[in-house]
Amino acid sequence: MFLDHPTITATHSETEPDRLERLTRVWGYAMAVADFAQNTEFAHKISQLHDHKGTLIVFWHDTPTEEEKFFFVQAWASQAGDGTTNVEHEV
Repeated sequence: MFLDHPTITATHSETEPDRLERLTRVWGYAMAVADFAQNTEFAHKISQLHDHKGTLIVFWHDTPTEEEKFFFVQAWASQAGDGTTNVEHEV
């Protein structure tokens, strides 16, 4: 079982705490997609998730594959996320 998770932060989280909840849902969605793809390294590569005014910024410890980046695009575009494909990646 994987117990660690990335740091989750959001712009204006003090006044809009639902942003942090949304990021937690997106993290779970991305993990489920990675599990389905049998990607066992995915969770260990991620350092932080940040919601900056509707853009998901994913901070990585290690360079992600295009497939791993797409896991977050799927999650952010879903009903669990923001409904957009506004995702940026930082290594």
